[in-house]
Amino acid sequence: MTKKRFTEDSYRKEPWFRALCSAMVSCKSEEQMADLLRDVGTLGELQSWSERLEVAKLLAQGLSYREVAERTGASTTTVTRVARFIENGPGGYRRYLGVSRTLKGSAEVVHHHADSPRGERTASVLQGYLDRAQR
Repeated sequence: MTKKRFTEDSYRKEPWFRALCSAMVSCKSEEQMADLLRDVGTLGELQSWSERLEVAKLLAQGLSYREVAERTGASTTTVTRVARFIENGPGGYRRYLGVSRTLKGSAEVVHHHADSPRGERTASVLQGYLDRAQR
């Protein structure tokens, strides 16, 4: 039997994914959720998920990509990926951050391009999102 592979177009319809979502929703406390996550994920996966959530929080506070990478130890690739999901993803980060944080639309969000001698540039799409969220 070949290994199941999720795709962007179909993962939400997959019975295994739906069962995972159902299991998570069934947790009635943070402790129960922590137990489930530990059973399902490796410590490395848990660290990666936790890191991404912290990256999202810091981006929402208006820190630059470089500052976020320095504070969290995340790679700039991870920071960029999280920003892209905040901007264009299905909305999980936005819902979470909307509940737990007041987004700062006035802060400039910048991204450092390691291969660019120009240094930093404005991440205009994320800034647009932050501006809209502030309204």
